[in-house]
Amino acid sequence: MAEDVRNSGSFIELLETIADNKFVLGDRLVEIGVSGPNLEATLAAVAMAQGELGHARLLYNWIFELKGLKSKKPNIERQTGKAFKGVVETHNWITLMASLYTVVTAVDIVLSSISEKGNDKTISRIQKLMKEQKEHIVYAQQWARQLLNDQGAIPVAFKESLNNMLPEVKHWLKEVAETTGITDSGYVVNDTSLISKFQEELNKLNLDDRAVVY
Repeated sequence: MAEDVRNSGSFIELLETIADNKFVLGDRLVEIGVSGPNLEATLAAVAMAQGELGHARLLYNWIFELKGLKSKKPNIERQTGKAFKGVVETHNWITLMASLYTVVTAVDIVLSSISEKGNDKTISRIQKLMKEQKEHIVYAQQWARQLLNDQGAIPVAFKESLNNMLPEVKHWLKEVAETTGITDSGYVVNDTSLISKFQEELNKLNLDDRAVVY
């Protein structure tokens, strides 16, 4: 049975943003990951790429149903245009890890809010995705700490990459926190603590004053 699509436009846009970022991240994890700093990193990046692309397909298919479309689900070949600029412009291992860390951390916070406040059908849709994403979060956190504790120019370059990502990601979280008009369909996301929760995760990296803090 199709889900109730009343007032779900904002929720569809939220899902498209998450799906687009996962789609592009999956592509970059393959493109850049094959030249990772070591074999272990390369294998992990390629494996995570399959996971991110799988999550994107899952979300795109859900969006397809929410829009009430009945035809055969399309083969997704490109994003809808909602991926973060910083993710699209990812071009090396350092920027890849900055993108992966910020995106999976922010997405997990949003999905956790949905799982706490959404209806049962919505929650069941995202539980598997959230469980699988935990490994990606741990991996991204480990690499973030490793790059920050490295020598020479690497920590500075990683912080600069975070600086490029954080304003856009935090702006998105602010928009999500202020979203209205979707409550009637059970897609409750209005949560003013999203940004503070994201900042708490950033604080765990012990960033100094050269990092962006809001």
